[in-house]
Amino acid sequence: MRSKQTSLRGVSPRSSLEDDPRRHVTFDEEKRSSYVGPQCQSDFRSTGSPRLSSSAAPSTASSTLAITLLDARHLHPSSEETTYPEGGLRANLVVFGSFCAMLAGFGLLNSIGTFQAYLSTHQLSAYSESTVGWLSSIYVFLSFFCGVLIGPIFDAKGPRYLVATGSVCLIAGMMGMASSTKYWHFLLSFSILSGIGTSLLFTPAISSIGHFFNTSRARATGLAATGGSMGGIIFPLALPRLFALVGFPWATRIMAFTQLLLVVLANFLIRSRLPPKANSSVWPDFRIFRDKVFTLTTAGVFFIEWGLFVPLAFIPSYALKYNTSPTLSYQLLAILNVGSCFGRWLPGYVADRWGRFNTMILTSALSVVIIFGLWLPAKSSVTLLVTFALLFGFSSGSGISLTPVCVGQCCETEQYGRYYATCYTPVSFGCLTGIPIAGQIVAASGGEYWGLVVFTGVCYACGLICFAAARGLKAGLGLRVRN
Repeated sequence: MRSKQTSLRGVSPRSSLEDDPRRHVTFDEEKRSSYVGPQCQSDFRSTGSPRLSSSAAPSTASSTLAITLLDARHLHPSSEETTYPEGGLRANLVVFGSFCAMLAGFGLLNSIGTFQAYLSTHQLSAYSESTVGWLSSIYVFLSFFCGVLIGPIFDAKGPRYLVATGSVCLIAGMMGMASSTKYWHFLLSFSILSGIGTSLLFTPAISSIGHFFNTSRARATGLAATGGSMGGIIFPLALPRLFALVGFPWATRIMAFTQLLLVVLANFLIRSRLPPKANSSVWPDFRIFRDKVFTLTTAGVFFIEWGLFVPLAFIPSYALKYNTSPTLSYQLLAILNVGSCFGRWLPGYVADRWGRFNTMILTSALSVVIIFGLWLPAKSSVTLLVTFALLFGFSSGSGISLTPVCVGQCCETEQYGRYYATCYTPVSFGCLTGIPIAGQIVAASGGEYWGLVVFTGVCYACGLICFAAARGLKAGLGLRVRN
């Protein structure tokens, strides 16, 4: 018992607890009375520390249990008492590291339309557009599906080894794609290896931000997610010129070297902060779907992601179909990502003030209007195409930046990786099937794209309904409720 006295004598909220950057425990009179005896309460009021003198040492089993509980309270305070830096050098460097990881991984993902259009007319010209589309679909699928294990591993072990492994996979996949000439070469290097690498980068990059931000989480996540949009601007503008100047192999290698620099920075800067939950497992938990709000949120994310990557994959081909110049057709993807860059940051800033679900509902509704109002009648109208690309990029940006934050509304921060992974397991199948389904719709429509546009708009409408239902269950139907 003397060792207990020694460990408790120096404990005070102003010394050991405030020095701990991860936790802060607040003691009030009611909580003290439930954990410690009268003599200890008296010492706490007079000294600010729950000191036990030898004369007042507890002699009963219940007193011993009370001290054990108090010790456990210091070691494992509840998530309600967790404080977040909400800024500072370390937190901002984590956001920048996540930005670099997103630029490398999601920059490639946002450029899949450029690769798909090029491969369809060069190395893989003998294959149908739907068959070539499967390469992009498998890549996008693995970028999200692998989170089913990566998220829980992040919760239990942290981001370091995940980010390092993802960096190796992504760069190796890009170098392999540079030397690819056959369909199965691209399948192994681009779709599988780079897809796994992107997932290993993306999941820790997003999850780490939640360890440093709470009230400003949507804004910080949005800033990091703009990295993917920046990549979607830089790579689609640079690749067509590089294809013409140095050929496909060296154009792809130059992109890989750029990604290498970015992932090196990500490895140094991405860090976690909160300790793992006691007895945390590295396996997903599908019992989470008993929570109706989480289930509806997952359904909303599924429909949004089902439609999100269709324009990214097909807008260059759509423009070429309706006799838009090849230069502008490839640039449309960059224009879309310019809008997305603002669409990932600004909704995050608004969401921290007006509510994450509220903002997600607003941007989803805006996407539906833009798809049916601008893309459906566009065809050969350059003005409508450019306007659609810019505005849809803005409205759809929240599909990457806000959906993880909405998932985070359903759980404690220490469990976020598990919830995120469990959510994106079914969502990844939407990413897998969306592009091939769209390709088949084009084929069934005789090469026309109106069916593809309607499919995309219906996906966003269904996502809107699911997010509205989740928000209604979570916070009620009041329009002024911030959630």
